[in-house]
Amino acid sequence: MKSDRIHNLSKRRDIKGRFIMYWMQASQRTEENPALEIAKQEAKRNSLPLMVLFVFNTDYPSANLRNFSFMIDGLKAVKSKLKEMGIRFTVLEGNPTEIVPRASRNCALIVTDVGYLRHQIAWRREIAKASSCPVIAVEANVVVPVKAASNKEEYSAATFRPRVLSRLQDFITDFESVVFEPGDPVTDFETTFDLDNPDLSNIDHTASVVSNFPGGQEEANRQLEIFLETKIDRFEKERNDPNCDCLSEMSPFLHFGQISPCLIARRVMESGSSGIEAYLEELIVRRELSMNFVFYNSRYDSFEALPPWAQKTLNEHRSDRREYVYSLSELEDGMTHDLYWNAAQREMVVKGKMHGYMRMYWGKKILEWSPDPETAISSANYLNDKYELDGRDPNGYSGILWCFGKHDRAWAERSVFGKVRYMNSNGLKRKFDADAYVQKISSLTSKE
Repeated sequence: MKSDRIHNLSKRRDIKGRFIMYWMQASQRTEENPALEIAKQEAKRNSLPLMVLFVFNTDYPSANLRNFSFMIDGLKAVKSKLKEMGIRFTVLEGNPTEIVPRASRNCALIVTDVGYLRHQIAWRREIAKASSCPVIAVEANVVVPVKAASNKEEYSAATFRPRVLSRLQDFITDFESVVFEPGDPVTDFETTFDLDNPDLSNIDHTASVVSNFPGGQEEANRQLEIFLETKIDRFEKERNDPNCDCLSEMSPFLHFGQISPCLIARRVMESGSSGIEAYLEELIVRRELSMNFVFYNSRYDSFEALPPWAQKTLNEHRSDRREYVYSLSELEDGMTHDLYWNAAQREMVVKGKMHGYMRMYWGKKILEWSPDPETAISSANYLNDKYELDGRDPNGYSGILWCFGKHDRAWAERSVFGKVRYMNSNGLKRKFDADAYVQKISSLTSKE
């Protein structure tokens, strides 16, 4: 495995202790997980047992019944697979910055995966500082490690694309499974959170479980097979039509680290389909541009993260009269004058996943119908993080700010938007049968 994927988080180097720990957080899978493989490798090299720890944090930002239920599906699969490998899987409830250092008192080495959001970076920094053993982090949720792709925040996909694609072949096959004999199990800890009977009474229940969209690496692989067998050939031409079922549905699984992006990329490249280039543009260029964005810009969910031209033009039009202004509760309930927007909001609330093209329209209209850009960004982030199974993710924050000018260029000036790209319902109708989309969502939600 290339060293660009592995990062030392502490200055400690001596591996002295009774076991190796993999603190699993962002990469919740056993299949093609570089962080798990490094942990297995270190356990084998040092003749020490390995344990995998997951900290169930009910105070996680925007945690609710919907996203936690999806995550628990995946963790059950992890538990089962690790048991087959003879590796102890322990789930403890609490704050990772308190639990991980406490659990690592007799640990020789902590291996973890990498998250790029503010709290994920802060957690790892605090844990490395508080732990008495070395801590290393392995980038397991990107094809090309963030710093290997670029050493700065990129302006747009046009500037990022050649950088990330030039490193693609260096990393897409950068994986080797370690043959591992588990040895004596680690018995220091008893699980305090029961995945089979979880107590979720103290989290938000207003976003209900999406029962027909289960989580886990097996389901991720099943959805990938469906995409490769029945959808990818239509992807390039039909991906912007929400009436066509041609999307891969990978984003929730990628968000929870339940499937490897390298595995997806290789399978897509092996398909020989005409949709390869279009799909890899989304999976690698656009998705990993979002990782670049949140890693190098800690204000990723705010107005201040917009490029100077976008901030300037939105400020110049800040006092423009809005024809419609809706409150957050009106937006959340889909109570606007726009049938197409209401349908998109309803799709997200019911299915946990809004079609990608409608997400752009949805975000643009929130800007148009809010009293100011800051309120619009806050509302969009709140709704996306609450209802989308792939919410609370770099891709989500990047996608929302794209609606406000991020990773885009200036367009013709108009009221409210200034020079930020505008979208309207006539544009939807030119792209696809927008009324059929409304009917489709109405039919879907009538069954709920």
